[in-house]
Amino acid sequence: MNPVIRNILAVVAGAVGGSVVNMSIITVSSSVIPPPAGVDVTTMEGLKSSLHLFEPRHFLMPWLAHALGTFAGALLAVVIAATHKVRIALVIGLLFLAGGIANVLLLPSPLWFTVVDLGLAYLPMAWWAAKLAIRK
Repeated sequence: MNPVIRNILAVVAGAVGGSVVNMSIITVSSSVIPPPAGVDVTTMEGLKSSLHLFEPRHFLMPWLAHALGTFAGALLAVVIAATHKVRIALVIGLLFLAGGIANVLLLPSPLWFTVVDLGLAYLPMAWWAAKLAIRK
């Protein structure tokens, strides 16, 4: 297969695969760490209106979803890619970072979470996935 086509497919597969991991974790998160009583986490409006009730533990699952989704997507992309594996992993990290920035703009979160999420969940995880996959 042409390396360019394979690299494009790697990015698409990484984005889709990482998104599946992300949404799977988000879907089960409220059963792992229940939201505060009376909070509707199924809508953006419900989240916006009750975010002030969330404790730090309620941000663990969203962070894991972002970090593990990025990691899984970058890992998949590196495994599929023909060339430029680290760059392709970082492209996945940038795609997910763009989603994280959009999420922060749509759903304002505490500053500490924004810093931790944007700083540690995307590019570092993509880089780590690339380094682990290339080493093997």
